[in-house]
Amino acid sequence: MTDVTAETSAPQNDAPAATGFDALRGLGTVSAENDAPVYVQKLDAQGRAYSTGKRKNAIARVWIKPGSGKITINGKDQMQYFAREILRMMIAQPLEVTDRLTQFDVDCTVQGSGLSGQAGAIRHGLSHALTHYEPALRPVLKPHGFLTRDSRVVERKKYGRAKARKSFQFSKR
Repeated sequence: MTDVTAETSAPQNDAPAATGFDALRGLGTVSAENDAPVYVQKLDAQGRAYSTGKRKNAIARVWIKPGSGKITINGKDQMQYFAREILRMMIAQPLEVTDRLTQFDVDCTVQGSGLSGQAGAIRHGLSHALTHYEPALRPVLKPHGFLTRDSRVVERKKYGRAKARKSFQFSKR
């Protein structure tokens, strides 16, 4: 019977062992495999990439698959769902930056918040779905801020105030 632990143990380095604070930070060990995370393609059984995007109180579930560039939101065409051009432009930004406007069909469901928040949620989910389909697009999308969730939400109204921060008019008499 062979000793399994001897075969699977890590190779010994000739570098001196780290002590003190360096050992806590992990500076004593040199490993090339832990330098950067490796992203892999994540597809479902139908060959689609899925991701969830969020903005304000809106939550968007986004699926992308190879196609002609058609964008469907809650079963409607994007022209019908988003009447304002700025919102349609906002959704298409990740596809424009990566030069994939006519390569993917986008199908998404979105709920909550208003139209602006929903467009931001779709953009966030679409960016993540693109990185799931093509992990090489991550360095292209990240500098534009498309992979970062915009955490700003509406501040709650406080008791004894007119709105979140506004007070009622002060009356001297």
